[in-house]
Amino acid sequence: MLEKINKLIEEVESFGASTKEQVEEYRIKWLSKKGEITVLFDDFREVPNELKKELGQKLNELRTKAQDKINALKEVLESQKDSGQSKNIDLTLPAFPTLQSGSRHPLSIVKNQIIDIFARIGFTVSDGREIEDDWHNFTALNTPENHPARDMQDTFYVSINPEMVLRTQTSSVQVHIMGYQKPPIRTISPGRVYRNEAISARAHCQFHQVEGLYIDEKVSFADLKQTLLYFSKEMFGAETKIRLRPSYFPFTEPSAEMDISCTICKGKGCAVCKQSGWVEILGCGMVDPKVLENCGIDPNKYTGFAFGMGIERIAMLKYQIKDLRLFFENDVRFLKQFTSA
Repeated sequence: MLEKINKLIEEVESFGASTKEQVEEYRIKWLSKKGEITVLFDDFREVPNELKKELGQKLNELRTKAQDKINALKEVLESQKDSGQSKNIDLTLPAFPTLQSGSRHPLSIVKNQIIDIFARIGFTVSDGREIEDDWHNFTALNTPENHPARDMQDTFYVSINPEMVLRTQTSSVQVHIMGYQKPPIRTISPGRVYRNEAISARAHCQFHQVEGLYIDEKVSFADLKQTLLYFSKEMFGAETKIRLRPSYFPFTEPSAEMDISCTICKGKGCAVCKQSGWVEILGCGMVDPKVLENCGIDPNKYTGFAFGMGIERIAMLKYQIKDLRLFFENDVRFLKQFTSA
């Protein structure tokens, strides 16, 4: 056995390999369960006691040399592989993969701009629930029971409770505010609203609004006009003009719809403004005294104005987007056009 051990030690010391396959082949030959060294350890049990010390030391030496040689050859082959790969590295590439930065959604950008503009003139931000009761969404806002806005074609009613609806306007937030806060009140209410409408390039069953409310003593329609003129110039540019057209809303009297001079053709006439030079962006008016009374505010002492605009409409004008559905489709190609600044 001693002669065989010495012969294997010489074989291990002289062994060389140029491939991983050769190294694995000899690992199996020497160190596997049926390998030559393993067999020698099995035979070691039959060795006389007086020879076990010498043969045991030699066997351990053989196994250690074989294991060290296998590990050393593997390291050499790995380093040669890495060296070969490094020759193909393009040293002009960045050290780490370039990560594409995200961007805010265009509706978030526009909403934040609207909030910032009104914050400069003292408006605070109010938030409220999206599932609202009939009183806050309709009745308190002077909407009679037979008003078309209550029809199922326009409103999503909660099936388990017909008195609850998905809010159709963020004016419901203002009703809550007027119910617990005494004038003066100067606030805007941005948020998502729902209406039962067919989805198209110009309409959607969900969209976003910003509604504003200002209540104090001696508030006039002139204050409303000046506030909206300031907003329009800040949002669309100093050259922007506005015009107010008589309209009807159940919660304001008198009521108006506001147009701005077309931002695309500068008032000359184009397809977007239907050759008129004007584009409607919001509705507004003086708060109806009945609404003030419903909310516990003395209409003989206080007056106020309210306005509401669709964030999608503002974003479409600002970025010249022609299809409302793009805001809700999460198409990265569309969204990455907008900066997060």
